[in-house]
Amino acid sequence: MTDLLPPLTSLGRLRRDAPKTVSGFRRWRAIIDTDGAVPARIKRLFVACAATIKGYRELAQRELVLARADGLTEAEAGAAVAILASVRGEGASLRFYDIYRETFPEADDPDWPDEDMVVEDGEAEANFLQYFGTMPPSLGKLFEVKPLGADAYYLMREGTLSGTALGPVYAELLLVTVLAADYSSWASVHIKGARTAGASDEAVAEAIICAVPTAGLSAWVIGATAMDA
Repeated sequence: MTDLLPPLTSLGRLRRDAPKTVSGFRRWRAIIDTDGAVPARIKRLFVACAATIKGYRELAQRELVLARADGLTEAEAGAAVAILASVRGEGASLRFYDIYRETFPEADDPDWPDEDMVVEDGEAEANFLQYFGTMPPSLGKLFEVKPLGADAYYLMREGTLSGTALGPVYAELLLVTVLAADYSSWASVHIKGARTAGASDEAVAEAIICAVPTAGLSAWVIGATAMDA
């Protein structure tokens, strides 16, 4: 494995020219790098995922290596492959998968049968209504013009939120990190989902802070606004 990207706070020029910036960034990292409402190993995974979708491969690799050192399991890391596929598509998922395989070289890719899931009539609609409280117009449009797409949305959403080793709380919080990193107001939906699954406001705040290393202070502003939406 290549040498890991050095931390921003190690840059002598930055420490000389912008000591307040370094001191502030060090405080963000202290929140991420220590156990709090969310364990440090999970927060480092969140940072790695946000870095992946922003295209910062070296940063993603560094965070995933450190997450493993903190006790992140292969199953927990592998869960992000499915979650990123849902929230940011095939490209982001495969990019993370490449980093994941480097960090967990012992992880195998099993020759597993390709099982197509059956969606019963009304199953997707009932799930959306239970989760969102009302039918979002975007999903209502899928039912109207392409019902097979509604089934696809349902299966990927359920696979993300309840079908991985991270469990519903951390899956929702990972989505919060990724969406805050992309400055997306859709973060509010998954903040609500995280709270429903049992996350505290402190845990939500920590998930948003995990977007700061890749997206700057604006990530906190977008995320905190979404907390009150």
